[in-house]
Amino acid sequence: MPFYFYKGKRFCYLWVHKKTAWPYLGIVDGYKIDEADLISEKRSRMKILLIDPNKNIPLKKINRVLKVLTDQ
Repeated sequence: MPFYFYKGKRFCYLWVHKKTAWPYLGIVDGYKIDEADLISEKRSRMKILLIDPNKNIPLKKINRVLKVLTDQ
């Protein structure tokens, strides 16, 4: 799985959800973020942000989540 790195650490990745076939942004250490739209499912460390392919990409939401991560 290809990860994006920030300051030498795994940061996030893009993937497709197996059940919905929707793309999602996977957030490493997502458990540290309290954002209603992030889903943990059965993951202990990661959370995902599903992106509805029938709608515009939620840039404000993505930027808000990424800002929280980079400010830590």
